[in-house]
Amino acid sequence: MELYDWLVIGLFCLALIGIVVWVVSKKNNDSADYFLGGRDATWIAIGASIFASNIGSEHLIGLAGAGASSGMAMAHWEIQGWMILILGWVFVPFYTRSMVYTMPEFLERRYNKESRTILSVISLISYVLTKVAVTVYAGGLVFQQVFGIKELWGIDFFWIAAIGLVLITALYTIFGGMKSVLYTSVLQTPILLLGSIIILVLGLKAVGGWDQVMQICSAEPVNEYGDKMTDLMRDLRDPQYPWLGALVGSAVIGFWYWCTDQFIVQRVLSGKNEKEARRGTIFGAYLKLLPVFIFLIPGMIAYALNVKSGGAFLPVDANGVAISDAAFPTLVAKLLPAGFKGLVVCGILAALMSSLASLFNSSAMLFTIDFYKRLRPQTSEKSLVRIGQIATVVIVILGILWIPIMRSVGNVLYNYLQDVQSVLAPGIAAAFLLGICWKRATAKGGMWGLLAGIIIGLTRLGAKVYYSNVTDASDNWFKTVFFDFNWLYFCGVMLIVCCLVVVVVSLMTPAPTEDKIRGLVFGTSTPEQRAATRASWTKWDVIHSVIILAITVAFYIYFW
Repeated sequence: MELYDWLVIGLFCLALIGIVVWVVSKKNNDSADYFLGGRDATWIAIGASIFASNIGSEHLIGLAGAGASSGMAMAHWEIQGWMILILGWVFVPFYTRSMVYTMPEFLERRYNKESRTILSVISLISYVLTKVAVTVYAGGLVFQQVFGIKELWGIDFFWIAAIGLVLITALYTIFGGMKSVLYTSVLQTPILLLGSIIILVLGLKAVGGWDQVMQICSAEPVNEYGDKMTDLMRDLRDPQYPWLGALVGSAVIGFWYWCTDQFIVQRVLSGKNEKEARRGTIFGAYLKLLPVFIFLIPGMIAYALNVKSGGAFLPVDANGVAISDAAFPTLVAKLLPAGFKGLVVCGILAALMSSLASLFNSSAMLFTIDFYKRLRPQTSEKSLVRIGQIATVVIVILGILWIPIMRSVGNVLYNYLQDVQSVLAPGIAAAFLLGICWKRATAKGGMWGLLAGIIIGLTRLGAKVYYSNVTDASDNWFKTVFFDFNWLYFCGVMLIVCCLVVVVVSLMTPAPTEDKIRGLVFGTSTPEQRAATRASWTKWDVIHSVIILAITVAFYIYFW
């Protein structure tokens, strides 16, 4: 890092401080102001926030690392702009009409209060123990490698970077609420994109062009069935990413994440109306097409550079094996000239801070609205804002306390993150999908669908932990189903099972009344609601949605 780099970082920090001070000066008068930015966000702020919130450690470390180790396999999860379109076109009308603050609150409107509690507990625990923990851990790791500092003032620089990242982000999230998340994203997103595109261009130049990357990566087999790093669709016998499992599993996880997860949907709920919310998802869908090109492909470039250099480009572990997760930070450290390195560091900082800020705000909102307000419904709006700020502080403290555990088992836990999502998603997806699409789905049906997902998911995770550590375990049906069965196929089958539970229990219980589900399910909207939805989009919204779908199809055809 040289003087120009520090100047760029300094300017970025000043701009960030300026936005936060401006946001804080606009008082949060009630919980809608604090948690949803007053519900007056425009499509640019919504789309930028969706993208910036999504881009976190799983991209800066995980996706680039996956590109360096397994090639195109993880692209299924990233080329999912079309899934955000489902949020905008299908779910936004129902979420907007219900005027809810949280996804658990929507489930209470559609089903019952037990469903709300179940989803709130699942979401809070998963946020603190997976998303917050991994982002903090990876943030410390990335900055330690990019800055090349092992110790500062006699303290491991990992701790300084990780805790500093948490505290800085927490400050503007606590005082600014959702508005600070939205408006800082407008600054952070273009910086992240510009920095990552510079990495891509300089990486391609260093390796000798796109054809060189494809040639080197296509020479590397990834399984015994003839698939190469450049193959998106792997053989059905591939133990990790069979093409059918990848299509089904990524769709289930994508549907849960983009259409029902509080972390993402909260950005849409902050829109001033249905039109702005939908256009925000279309803009976010355009941006979501980019991570494959600005993170995964640079990982493949790092692999190609490592091959060309005889293994001298990427750092190696104690066993002499190249550390694929260091791909993106290594590209930053070795390829960028003075000034540009500072810009990319700002982009990395922006990604991690935006992701963390969104997590802090969403977690605080879940606690305040779904637990505190339900226990004390008479609490004033200003008190709810204060409780939300206190909840954010508690979540920050939990995140910091979790860092030592993350550091000791970080690599193991990171590898299990996709597994966690693959068993978390089906039960929630089933409850939302049938809740909106099927009028006959009852409160008991939705609740038991969620519970079935939790029970099966925890059983799967428990089996993974047990059989991964017990080497002499005997083969039996339980091991075959809950451990040996491919994780992607398991995710798809689990969705079917949870849907069947919702259907069977619903048919065995009294149907919901028309008043209970009016405006929350297809076929129950009033003429006025349908007219409002139709007036909220034009032919240009359709055209842009078709363009996004066409780009997605073209990508699959090229890398098939």
